[in-house]
Amino acid sequence: MTATRAHETVLSFSYPSERRARVVADALGPEVGEIDDARSTATVDREGDAVRVRVLADDLVALRAGVNSWSRLVAVAERVGAGGE
Repeated sequence: MTATRAHETVLSFSYPSERRARVVADALGPEVGEIDDARSTATVDREGDAVRVRVLADDLVALRAGVNSWSRLVAVAERVGAGGE
């Protein structure tokens, strides 16, 4: 793994409430560091009603794979979190 990645994207998701954003961010938390590989990594943070996923990668193929993986994880967290509302 390199200290600095050549490519980066930030996925930002807004929710109707801070509580909803917290549920999604908390569901994503355990995945941070678990699905990283030698070519990409990601972080998740929440500010108010927004969740941000920052994907960093050494190359564009790894960036695309990371964005696809995290987009799917967010979609699953949204569906699972909606069950409690």
